[in-house]
Amino acid sequence: MVNYLLMICADLENLTNLEPHDGCDDLNFSYLFKVKCGCCGELSQKETCVSLGDTVPNSSGKGTTNLIQKCKFCGRDGTVTMIKGRGKPLTQEASQSGKYCPVMLFDCRGFEPVDFIFGDGWKVESIAGTKYEGIDLSNGDFAEYDEKGVCPVMISNLRSKFDVVK
Repeated sequence: MVNYLLMICADLENLTNLEPHDGCDDLNFSYLFKVKCGCCGELSQKETCVSLGDTVPNSSGKGTTNLIQKCKFCGRDGTVTMIKGRGKPLTQEASQSGKYCPVMLFDCRGFEPVDFIFGDGWKVESIAGTKYEGIDLSNGDFAEYDEKGVCPVMISNLRSKFDVVK
């Protein structure tokens, strides 16, 4: 069992508290990334989609997991189980200092997550308090004008990594 913590960083201009959001909870937020097989090392060609709201019975018969996927090369099964409670929003202070912030913890068995893909469903707020929800970061950036704060707001230079944690 290896746990991988998804860490993100971005340049936030007049914004703070960037985090996943889909509606009133994060059960429907989709995390997209490629997976590498722990057995043969094959990298998936397509992105794997995992969300807290999707669960399947574990192959061992004990509990549930968020994803069971078969490696197309060697045929081995791997699982990805999401563990809530480790994520924090990316603040303006962390952004300015280039620090990565944790988003979600994944318990991976048989797979290693790689190449996180930013997509739709993010939220952020301006330093003036204006809330932006349902932001699509799949193009790599976001830009608006905050009427309340009378300033431009922008998300750019998106970066991510997976850290191994115990």
